Amino acid sequence: MKHGKKYTEAAKLVDRSVAYEPAEAISLVKKTATAKFDETIEVHIRTGCDGRHADQQIRGAVVLPNGTGKTVRVLVIAKGDKLAEAQAAGADFVGGEELVPKIQNEGWLDFDVVVATPDMMGVVGRLGKVLGPKGLMPNPKAGTVTMDVTKAVNDIKAGKIEYRLDKSNIVHVPVGKASFTEEQLTQNFDALMDAISKAKPSALKGQYLRSITLTSTMGPGVKVNTAKY
Repeated sequence: MKHGKKYTEAAKLVDRSVAYEPAEAISLVKKTATAKFDETIEVHIRTGCDGRHADQQIRGAVVLPNGTGKTVRVLVIAKGDKLAEAQAAGADFVGGEELVPKIQNEGWLDFDVVVATPDMMGVVGRLGKVLGPKGLMPNPKAGTVTMDVTKAVNDIKAGKIEYRLDKSNIVHVPVGKASFTEEQLTQNFDALMDAISKAKPSALKGQYLRSITLTSTMGPGVKVNTAKY
């Protein structure tokens, strides 16, 4: 894969054989984010888990202290007085059963997170084939299946992100934007790593965190020292 001039220049700043301390890695990632738009800073964590085993799955959510820098559109699927509650909490879209054909047949997906009340999961289940592959299916572990829709919407708007293993047993999550200060990114990174460390499956034998890489949307990856985790 041929990289552009900017990437090549940025890559020269990063020593690929070094695993940097978190603060230094964050500083480098900010320096190498040179695109004309505000790049997203992401963390990629390679774990020693085997996600094929239910007792080695990692899934959860964490509220980043400084948010993600992205405006998140929240859809709440509920009924009765929970609809008004969701609207009052600031949900972007609110509805019930009538949303099924809109999502299923019309392909409407103008939202980033779906929150549902437990009594609507039968309805939401019918959307599994559409929402599942896009990672939009509400899940109790992520706090998106709940009767407390106010808290769910507030947390998501405040910068709550979900983390889980992909098929390669890697966790990919955003921790902010290149325009964030190093301090903001460090606080977000620490909050994420704290949550990931606590999520270590008790069934896991051997090394939990094999590698941590920080990267911006268009920049090179920067390895982070895993020793303290």
